[in-house]
Amino acid sequence: MRTCCVLVVMGVSGCGKTTVARRIATQLGWAFQEGDAFHSAANIAKMHAGTPLTDVDRTPWLATIEGWIDQCRGADRSGVITCSALKNSYRAQLLQGRAEVRLLYLRASEAFIAARLRQRVGHFMPAALLHSQFTALEEPGRAAAVCVVDIEQHALDQIVAQAVVWIGRSA
Repeated sequence: MRTCCVLVVMGVSGCGKTTVARRIATQLGWAFQEGDAFHSAANIAKMHAGTPLTDVDRTPWLATIEGWIDQCRGADRSGVITCSALKNSYRAQLLQGRAEVRLLYLRASEAFIAARLRQRVGHFMPAALLHSQFTALEEPGRAAAVCVVDIEQHALDQIVAQAVVWIGRSA
């Protein structure tokens, strides 16, 4: 019987996926993986140039994320990974046949995220692509495997605490 849980922290660029995911992983003593590290050099160059990724561009990236999730599951090791997972089809791919996987959706308005991105430096994803992310975003419902947190209403510590409590109840 599996005892692991893998949390996918999702949302548009600039919503704080990495910060939240690292804090949760540290607090729970779980493995952490930055999903952006799995993008190909071509995908990073494309985004850096201001061109949105297509479903075809994302296919090998999502497969690599699935591979990391499956490594955790195979080792019965809990982990936290970041992934924008903007579309229902992407999330279905990550969840299919994986009862141990949970999604934490960091939700905010485009205006709120745009303000954050204006302050961010050193990331390959330019603020100019934010609108394309919101256009592609299909918000997840409030299913058993999904926790939706409105990041405009909560401080980082509250977001992490809410996620940890939810994980404990849902796992």
